[in-house]
Amino acid sequence: MDNKTQTEIEAATFRRIIAHMQKRTDAQNIDLMGLTGFCRNCFSKWYAAEAKERGIEIEKMAAREIVYGMPYDEWVKKYQTEATPEQLNKMDESLKLNKEK
Repeated sequence: MDNKTQTEIEAATFRRIIAHMQKRTDAQNIDLMGLTGFCRNCFSKWYAAEAKERGIEIEKMAAREIVYGMPYDEWVKKYQTEATPEQLNKMDESLKLNKEK
């Protein structure tokens, strides 16, 4: 596979992941962090960081809007729930695992 085709496939895969996460508003960021060590906010940070490496500045909230499919504040009001102590503990454990590796 040539580099151009690989990049196109990776870009399409990224778009599918983001579209899936936009549809799955029931999957809270705290749950994603607890299970995987990353969430929608991580995707938006990575997106902005990759843009910056290419000389393009993207504001934090603009990157979040790309990932969330709407303004972040709107998403929070519509879909975000209060984190439980169990969710917070699971996220903390996941973050510790990320630091150890």
